[in-house]
Amino acid sequence: MGTEENTFPPGAEEPHRRHHAVEAPEPQPFLKSLQYSVKETLFPDDPFRQFKNQTTSRQVVLGLKYFLPILEWSPRYNLKLFKSDLIAGITIASLAIPQGISYAKLANLPPILGLYSSFVPPLVYAVLGSSKDLAVGTVAVGSLLTGAMLSKEVDAEKDPKLYLYLAFTATFFAGVLEASLGIFRLGFIVDFLSHATIVGFMGGAATVVSLQQLKGIFGLKHFTEATDVISVMRSVFSQTHQWRWESGVLGCCFLFFLLSTRYFSKKRPKFFWVAAMAPLTSVILGSLLVYFTHAERHGVQVIGDLKKGLNPLSVSDLVFTSPYMSTALKTGLITGIIALAEGIAVGRSFAMFKNYNIDGNKEMIAFGMMNIVGSFTSCYLTTGPFSRSAVNFNAGCKTAVSNIVMAIAVMFTLLFLTPFFYYTPLVVLSSIIMVAMLGLIDYQAAIHLWKVDKFDFLVCMSAYFGVVFGSVEIGLVVAVVISIARLLLFVSRPRTAVKGNIPNTMIYRNTDQYPYSRIVPGLLILEIDAPIYFANAGYLRERITRWIDEEEDRIKASGESSLQYVILDMSAVGNIDTSGISMMEEIKKIMDRRALKLVLANPKGEVVKKLTRSKFIGDNLGKEWMFLTVGEAVEACSFMLHTSKTEPASKEEPWNNV
Repeated sequence: MGTEENTFPPGAEEPHRRHHAVEAPEPQPFLKSLQYSVKETLFPDDPFRQFKNQTTSRQVVLGLKYFLPILEWSPRYNLKLFKSDLIAGITIASLAIPQGISYAKLANLPPILGLYSSFVPPLVYAVLGSSKDLAVGTVAVGSLLTGAMLSKEVDAEKDPKLYLYLAFTATFFAGVLEASLGIFRLGFIVDFLSHATIVGFMGGAATVVSLQQLKGIFGLKHFTEATDVISVMRSVFSQTHQWRWESGVLGCCFLFFLLSTRYFSKKRPKFFWVAAMAPLTSVILGSLLVYFTHAERHGVQVIGDLKKGLNPLSVSDLVFTSPYMSTALKTGLITGIIALAEGIAVGRSFAMFKNYNIDGNKEMIAFGMMNIVGSFTSCYLTTGPFSRSAVNFNAGCKTAVSNIVMAIAVMFTLLFLTPFFYYTPLVVLSSIIMVAMLGLIDYQAAIHLWKVDKFDFLVCMSAYFGVVFGSVEIGLVVAVVISIARLLLFVSRPRTAVKGNIPNTMIYRNTDQYPYSRIVPGLLILEIDAPIYFANAGYLRERITRWIDEEEDRIKASGESSLQYVILDMSAVGNIDTSGISMMEEIKKIMDRRALKLVLANPKGEVVKKLTRSKFIGDNLGKEWMFLTVGEAVEACSFMLHTSKTEPASKEEPWNNV
């Protein structure tokens, strides 16, 4: 890092003649400014653009298409698309049926609810959803959360009816939350669950869920309600005398089968259907084995009777009275946020592969409505699970009709096939869940976080260990708190840096990033990389003062020209509040005491407007000390240094024509 002498060749036009004016934006009426702010906050995609210059009838049609995406693509639907969706729908149905039953058991709910939840919600999503690839159904993490939170208040075995009603009520509240976020376009709230948080949380939940399946693998009847790894392992190994070897052998065999098919399909993507069909194949083989060997008499637990028929209505079963309503509300809010984050992330991932966009707000409304309708029809929490959506994607789905096909297949199962699940061993369901959970432990993403951003890795590991050694709620809270703390740290401690000139250019860059850049003698150029608010005003005052002290110490040590000007590059300062303005006034006073001149470069419109209204520019700084670029500011200050002037030569001929 060196220094640079700015000289101007004889006869060259003086730099002060070439400066451009820094203009303040035209003042806008308060209501117009408020309208603009609300629009930019809630409608960044401008959904009303399509309605401009349209007739009333056309606007009605466009409005229906906006809220019912099925009306957008259904007129173009044809037999070729249906063939693809039919294959995909049947394929995901073969996965949805065993998974639905398994996840319902995970939530301590009757297995039939897993089938109910794979019938009605997919039909609702097909009408309201904007993703072509998302396959709707229950998820392991949502099921675990539901079971863990409701079990703290109500014992599913002692009072199964109340527990069931609370599950419906929690699903209703989750749907109301999701739909409200979409209607009021508040989806940015979900963004507080960062990618690192979701990776750690999902990995921790998958670990806990997998370990809990040891209950089914070893045929244990009594098991802890806690979800932390220590309690789970203590419960497993304190009951070694109750382990059933028959169940253990079956579990190991089916685990090997499911893992083998998963590995085969991963190595040969064309045979994706092998892994997709493996869970249903396991259920069929397990049921036949138990039926012919009468293994249920030798310690192998089975599902038992499944109620035949379609979803019964459950509107009257919702609980809106004390003291259980608060439990249902809390469970619904937390599970709703998690389900929403997972579903939108999965939908966007597959949309990126096929190069189309999904509307996050439409997705929230779709998720919300399918959970609200689901709570009325004996369903519990549903979203877009990754495993099912990946199978749907690989099966070649073209539209949301694949969800309709899946729902019809589940309906057929509910009407005619439920008696055949009587002999399905629970150990098979445990094996299906364990293998499904392996896909949620994304260790490669954790390694990537470590390489790219150590703080994100810390957030990820905090969520993981919080879930594994605490509880699902603790892990989620810890991760969100750390993420918000990091956000606050970014806001309250913005980066500042010294800028130097890239040789033979008018470009000025961070001297740490570009060590060959040169400091301009007599000038200190500082960049501020964030809006100036009450949260960081004090820090910026101290940091700017320290930069000046360090620069003056460096000048004294090197014997260079004394510091005369401090240029603040405001390019990244998009806004400023009254605390920030007070900080600027204090900085100006500090510089006046040191006989230094404060110069602003490229202040944004909002900043100029507020500094003008506060009279900082007119009474303290002076309009002549604002420049459009850092280059112009350096030229003017260097020119003044060379002419030994620190103020304009005369009021009639200011050196900056603003």
